[in-house]
Amino acid sequence: MSIEKTYDEKDMVDTSVSPVQDYSSKQGDANGYVDPYAQFEKEDNGFFRNFIDGFKPLDFGEIDPNLSDVERANLIAARAPLKRSLKNRHLQMIAIGGSIGTGLFVGSGSALATGGPAALVIAWILTGIMMYCTVQALGELCVAFPVAGSFVQYNTRFISASWGFCMAWNYALQWLVVLPLELVAAAITIDYWNAEINSAAWVTIFYFLVLFINVFGVKGYGEAEFIFSFLKVLAIVGYIILGIVINCGGGPEGGYIGGQFWKNPGAFAAGFKGVCAVFVTSAFSFAGTELCGLAAAETENPRKSLPSATKQVFWRIALFYIISLTLVGLNVPYTDPRLLGNSGAAASPFVISIRNAGIKGLPSVMNAVIMIAVCSVANSSVYGASRTIASLADQGFAPRIFGYIDREGRPLVGVAISMIIGLLCYLAASSHHADVFNWMLALSGLSSIFTWGSICACHLRFRRALQVQGRGTDELSFTSQCGIIGSCFGVLLNCLILMAQFWVALFPIGEAANPTSFFQVFLCVPILIVWYFFWVFYKKDYKFFLRSKDIDIDTGRREVDLELLKQEIAEEKAFIRSKPFYYRVYKFWC
Repeated sequence: MSIEKTYDEKDMVDTSVSPVQDYSSKQGDANGYVDPYAQFEKEDNGFFRNFIDGFKPLDFGEIDPNLSDVERANLIAARAPLKRSLKNRHLQMIAIGGSIGTGLFVGSGSALATGGPAALVIAWILTGIMMYCTVQALGELCVAFPVAGSFVQYNTRFISASWGFCMAWNYALQWLVVLPLELVAAAITIDYWNAEINSAAWVTIFYFLVLFINVFGVKGYGEAEFIFSFLKVLAIVGYIILGIVINCGGGPEGGYIGGQFWKNPGAFAAGFKGVCAVFVTSAFSFAGTELCGLAAAETENPRKSLPSATKQVFWRIALFYIISLTLVGLNVPYTDPRLLGNSGAAASPFVISIRNAGIKGLPSVMNAVIMIAVCSVANSSVYGASRTIASLADQGFAPRIFGYIDREGRPLVGVAISMIIGLLCYLAASSHHADVFNWMLALSGLSSIFTWGSICACHLRFRRALQVQGRGTDELSFTSQCGIIGSCFGVLLNCLILMAQFWVALFPIGEAANPTSFFQVFLCVPILIVWYFFWVFYKKDYKFFLRSKDIDIDTGRREVDLELLKQEIAEEKAFIRSKPFYYRVYKFWC
């Protein structure tokens, strides 16, 4: 058997466990798989007619009414007809630069002013390690179960329906709120060049740009993110080179800097409490890293592309975040007044360092990159929100109409809801827009922390279920490089971040304790508690977590013959071991 053989997903769908009726009258392939889109691909009624027909619903069969809620959710997630149009290059670029946005380019400025350069590096390193462990755990789950809704659905599968309901709505709300926030941020970046035009005009342009991209479904999202991410990566690599030149005194007006700003004004702005305060900003900058897992169900071959994509996260953390922020901390003192009290590029430490060096023209280029990054995050927010909303309906957590998916594989109702909420961006023209958006941000401020902690917890529960049910990791085509230790670290660090944020929210740096400042940081937590207990009492489901022996570890698996899979994995490992050292290192990290 050839070790380098690749498999199309159609050859790996397990229909033996599916009580879903056939999509059509076709016989399917050797494994019984029938492509739900095949009946439409051959029809050609003209461009306009095909375009209209594409919005019609795609019927993917009926489901056994005797299934439990969890079984039904697992089955529908495995069979949800999202189109697998994302290619390997799309997933790789989404993993490398998909979530790079205002958190890094602008938010790092306020973090530098709050904590100092040492706090900046410490917070991003610890959060980065946690994120790498989380994405590795997510990669293992998504390769085994590339189902619609992905990690949102894993909470229901591996923990409990009540926790799944809580986390699914938490994640949906996070992305729903991000869209109007990013649209306003995009309009603000234009003020760097022209502040006279009403922000509503720019908001409208960006709004319809995001809508236009999402009309083309997952392929539109993939192509847009490929371009956006490439430009962001190119800009950060360019800044790293420029930052070294600036630090060494290569700027027209700047002399040698070295590490003088770490001595004066100092490495820490507020000691340990300053480090704790920076964690929420570092977490915000990594938000969206998990989208490569959400996209797993819409890739051509998750088993081939997803493991490589999860490994790319290491390079993004090490090269793009840690190195660039180290240079920012070296080149900009945390006492610079421009870091606070401004918005957009004016508060970006990247732009400030270039200005301090007296380099003309490049600040405008950096502002353009920030605008691209903002549009990228806005585009990702519609993708993330729409897929999560569809998953909510699949699991019975929202009205069934929310799960509407058309013949082009677009979750239309999810996209529509996201764009309707996005209209809140026009509040930018209101005199009280700052207060409104501060509270909107509070709704999603800590959402990512809960999401990442839950991913690690799901991984631990999956491994435990394998052990209890007499199964092993030898049946997994990809296993987390960090193992269960990495997931334990991820759960622990997320809990510590929540504790640190509670402390900072209750006793803000340089301010007296007050309810407003507390809830603007910690509002997400009481909302999650309300959601959790609402589901518990509404469904009268008092099961805190599923027992390991009852966890479903088969529905949604892409491999039909586990013994054949084990043999292939063993041969692949033997093949890699036979290669030179440099090849083994490359396969481990890439």
